[in-house]
Amino acid sequence: MTLHLFDTATRTTRPFEPLQPGRAGVYVCGATVQGAPHIGHMRMAVAFDVLVRWLQRAGLEVTLIRNVTDIDDKILARSTEAGVPWWAWAQRHERMFTAAYDALGVLPPTYEPRATGHVTEMVELMETLVGRGHAYVTGEGDVWFDVRSFPEYGTLTNQRPEDLTPPTDEPSTAGASKRDPHDFALWKATKPTDPPGASWPTPYGRGRPGWHLECSAMAARYLGAAFDIHGGGLDLRFPHHENELAQSRAAGQDFASLWMHSAWVTQGGTKMSKSLGNSLLVSVLLEDVEPVVLRFALAAVHYRSMLEFSQETLADAEAAWARFAGFVTRAHEVLGEEPTVEQVRAAALPARFVAAMDDDLNVPAALAVVHEHLRAGNTAVTSGAGPEVLRSELVAVRGMLDVLGLDPAQWATRGGGSRAEGALEALVGAELEARAQARAAKDWATADAVRDRLTRAGIVVEDSPTGARWSLAQDQED
Repeated sequence: MTLHLFDTATRTTRPFEPLQPGRAGVYVCGATVQGAPHIGHMRMAVAFDVLVRWLQRAGLEVTLIRNVTDIDDKILARSTEAGVPWWAWAQRHERMFTAAYDALGVLPPTYEPRATGHVTEMVELMETLVGRGHAYVTGEGDVWFDVRSFPEYGTLTNQRPEDLTPPTDEPSTAGASKRDPHDFALWKATKPTDPPGASWPTPYGRGRPGWHLECSAMAARYLGAAFDIHGGGLDLRFPHHENELAQSRAAGQDFASLWMHSAWVTQGGTKMSKSLGNSLLVSVLLEDVEPVVLRFALAAVHYRSMLEFSQETLADAEAAWARFAGFVTRAHEVLGEEPTVEQVRAAALPARFVAAMDDDLNVPAALAVVHEHLRAGNTAVTSGAGPEVLRSELVAVRGMLDVLGLDPAQWATRGGGSRAEGALEALVGAELEARAQARAAKDWATADAVRDRLTRAGIVVEDSPTGARWSLAQDQED
């Protein structure tokens, strides 16, 4: 393969070489289902969706594991505040995440394991660490990873243990019971305040898993002791991924060969977070924005670059998407056919697009190539070039957008859309029907008045052999 990816562990961009020829194992940290999904969650999901699509396009059989953390301190706290069983609270928000993934066209993972379904594997891993001298038990059954027992601790984030901030998400007795402030919890003993059912038996006492233990156990269960790529958001590097790496390696596993992290979504230069009150929920955004437009906005920036999110971000994405979708619609009409998805995927992609994607998934550079072929395709439509030329450009544009999960022909079959889009469709449709009736009656003044009214509203009307077609006016020349 010619694909090169940035490896967080080595801080270098290096060739991606699958451990097994023709296959790729990818583990991505999924949602902790404590609340509704916001666009920060979806930024990561879309970034790794593009990775999976590109690996598949390269001919690899991809096994994607995206876990669900459905037992966690915050889940317990929020469900208690709401007066809802913790498992019901987790299930409710897990469904919301699934709906958001589906709305934005994120491919489903091969397996989506829940933490609560893999306690057996967690206990086995914990027993291995205790037996190897890398973990110890205190109090009523708290189990800790001994950071000082593992000399490689801190290598993922290039930090020394003594310089690290001690973990805060630990049992309340941590300060008095653990050997070192930097040790982290593998297992948390049941507390009197814990809700019913939020604990499991272990050789060390009843309790529930620590966050880090969950992912190590599930990754090994579905991908084995060694796999190709571990991914997640930038904020997961420490402590979560550092701790995952330490406990898995200490247990004798090779674990991930390459680590990838997507950057944050920011507003006004500040990382989105619920604590700052500036989170944008996906469900709220999709009341006014087409799902594909939101996906475009999240995918268009390089996955390792911060995405500054604003109304301008959405407006730019909407304008670009309108150009792509408009061209594909016109090309299909002129050709009188719509190439199938299979035909689109069988065609070779432009070499410069491939080079951009192989360069650590450089989507901005790849989109520049898409725009070049879009201009060539629009020229083919207006100049009356032969159908071979137009079809070639159409297949190229659709093929490149398919890699990004943005093929307009596929989105056209999904249905749905925002309420604003539906209202616009209905209003413009009524105007065009009135114009058609006026033209049929040779009432040219009324027909022209309707067209002028739409033009002032930013609607471009094009007459074609199959009837009038409309689109939003664009400032760009593409």
